[in-house]
Amino acid sequence: MKLLQDKVVLITGGSRGIGKGIAKSMASHGASVAFTYRSSADQAKTVLEELRNEGVEAEMYQSDASNFEAAEKLVGDVMERFGKIDVLINNAGITKDTLMLRMGEDQWDAVIEVNLKSVFNLTKHALRPMLKARGGSIINMSSVVGIFGNAGQANYAASKAGIIGFSKSIAKELGSRNIRCNVIAPGFIETEMTEAMEDKARESYESAIPLKRMGMTDDIANACVYLGSDLSSYVTGQVLSVCGGLNM
Repeated sequence: MKLLQDKVVLITGGSRGIGKGIAKSMASHGASVAFTYRSSADQAKTVLEELRNEGVEAEMYQSDASNFEAAEKLVGDVMERFGKIDVLINNAGITKDTLMLRMGEDQWDAVIEVNLKSVFNLTKHALRPMLKARGGSIINMSSVVGIFGNAGQANYAASKAGIIGFSKSIAKELGSRNIRCNVIAPGFIETEMTEAMEDKARESYESAIPLKRMGMTDDIANACVYLGSDLSSYVTGQVLSVCGGLNM
């Protein structure tokens, strides 16, 4: 039997990059997959077709995770379509990097709303069906930057550190209801964004990583499979750094 057989997984930001990798990996382990996209409709359609071509029950939803009412509607739509939500993966995120001296209020607010407020929005609305089912796994995507900070990313680091504190609190609140909440903190991962990176910048990043390479989306996806499955039934309130040893 597959690790996620008969489970329903909801992923925010699932049309590309890490989210796409998570969607495909969860599906390969037997899960039905609902995922969101904000603007990349063509990429979302491609992911949906790939999942359905593998015989997976899947659906895509255009939704803004940073909007409270939109998150409520999303959960309602997923419940109507699939009947339950076993695993929620809060993956949606953006960056607006600049030094604090140059950072505008709009750059701060945008990153906090998309990266952190979205986690509150989706968790808040997904709790009701999870409480009714007396079980569930919430996986929140942070970053190693949320653990040790990074110059030029005060907004991003604050949002990702906030996710860690939020998740540990939720784990304590809901453990008695058999609802688990954990965090994955990726390091430098190969995505569409890193493909455009200059060779010197890549070499600089890789030299700082003990494993001497960037991670793959599958590395993050595999961690999601573990935390979403019953293999991690006694794991909650934890931060799993998937970073090649960068966070040591």
